[in-house]
Amino acid sequence: MPPVSERAPKMNEADVAIRLTRVTKTFGMKNAVDDLSLVIKAGSVFGLIGPNGAGKTTTFSMMAGYLKPSSGDLTILGFAPDQVESLRGQLGVLPQDALLPANDLVGEFLTDMAQLQGFPKDKAGTLARETLEEVQGQTWWRMRCGALSHGMAKRVQLAQALLGNPKVVLLDEPTAGLDPRIAYEVRQIIKGRKGSCTLVVSSHNLTELEEVCDSAAVLDRGRLVASGTMSELTAATEEVRFKVPPLSETPAPSALAQDPNAKPPMAGIRELPMVTLASYEDDRGELVVHFDRTKPEVDAENVIGAVLWVLLQHRVRISGVTKGRGLEQRVMDLTDHA
Repeated sequence: MPPVSERAPKMNEADVAIRLTRVTKTFGMKNAVDDLSLVIKAGSVFGLIGPNGAGKTTTFSMMAGYLKPSSGDLTILGFAPDQVESLRGQLGVLPQDALLPANDLVGEFLTDMAQLQGFPKDKAGTLARETLEEVQGQTWWRMRCGALSHGMAKRVQLAQALLGNPKVVLLDEPTAGLDPRIAYEVRQIIKGRKGSCTLVVSSHNLTELEEVCDSAAVLDRGRLVASGTMSELTAATEEVRFKVPPLSETPAPSALAQDPNAKPPMAGIRELPMVTLASYEDDRGELVVHFDRTKPEVDAENVIGAVLWVLLQHRVRISGVTKGRGLEQRVMDLTDHA
């Protein structure tokens, strides 16, 4: 099967928010990013995924304009990231280790940042208030940044990245170190922006990325190992997994007593017209069923219904059903060098 990225349809230039073409970044003798090509669709939420040292932070920093590629081309909305005037007000960035000026009032800080984005002072104040309200921090206007808790500071930093409704927003580990409730609220803010701008999220939290992202790229040792929609990356449109006890390849004696032509469950599943492959993975305790997604009448729900019917007929105990492999397992498979 070809890499996911090779199967992706080509987009019109107007639909492209970010394009990387054979981008390489070298530090000394080491390629931190190696011949990376990506196209990120306008209006999407795109994830950057990979283990430590994969090149995520370097790629993020080049998109943000903090670093220049050693070779290759990178454009944001058709401009190089260092074309600051052309991108003013169009690009918002939340670095992972961003620090707020401790002595500034929150409202003062956000207003100043809006002015730096090119908005006049009266408009900048209005935008600052609106964006602070979006992150549920409207009561913090006159608080000093140094008095904010970690969760409050993170949301103020997020507000700074969202000021003025930029067309592209880059978020590096936006929920790192947050308690579950605030992390949930941040995810809702990101989802709320879906469609109105392009968001690129770099994170180690794969469950979170699977929830909020439309598509993603998996990097490993500076190279692209897979990219595509979440459904493509997790094979959610190609396979279904059932948590069940090991299934016999022979009919049970009780079934044979009732019907001499009885079939074992695996045979019954393999004979389903939409099923292309069925196997049992002992290490995970999962029945894995692949199906032909090119047929218009076949989808995961149809396959789940048909397989469940076979399993229930054989009184197989079912403890779970999932579409595809799950992003975490998929990334482990792609980047496991053990």
